[in-house]
Amino acid sequence: MHQKAPTRQTALDLLLQYNRSDSLINHGKAVEASMRYMARKAGQDEETWGIIGLIHDLDYEQFPDQHCKKTEEILRAQNWPEDYIRAVLSHGWGICTDVKPQSLLEKTLYTVDELSGFVTACALVRPSKSVADLEVKSVKKKWKQKGFAAGVQRDIVERGAEMLGVSFDEITADVIAALRERREELGL
Repeated sequence: MHQKAPTRQTALDLLLQYNRSDSLINHGKAVEASMRYMARKAGQDEETWGIIGLIHDLDYEQFPDQHCKKTEEILRAQNWPEDYIRAVLSHGWGICTDVKPQSLLEKTLYTVDELSGFVTACALVRPSKSVADLEVKSVKKKWKQKGFAAGVQRDIVERGAEMLGVSFDEITADVIAALRERREELGL
């Protein structure tokens, strides 16, 4: 049976159905922005990449102990395409799933998920509270401070960048640029 690709609105409605926390909703939108930017840069399907970024943490607020597994159930019940489901599962590789990122999309999601959160945190502690004036060097400085945004799993970002074959500086610059494009919507 051929599954029809979901729309952004379908994904957003689903995200809002399962999440009330502004920070989690904004995180989904930030990862969406990063994924769309990276898809454009790689000449890939921006819509698919963005939708997957938007819903990657669909289950986290209500089912943190079943993270990724509940999203898989929800998306299967809604008849989402298998490649979307696999991509979402791959972002939890080594944490809550054994689905290793293989495609460029999956490796990118794995990398920019944590990094989008970290860059957002870096922007929010600036006097401007904005990504508009955030630079890679400022992010790198905070990156070395283990107490800053301590929940961000830095090893995942480093492993992801390695899988993608890009430097930390390059992927960070890309995420900053992506979040700048959507800073109004993200409140950054």
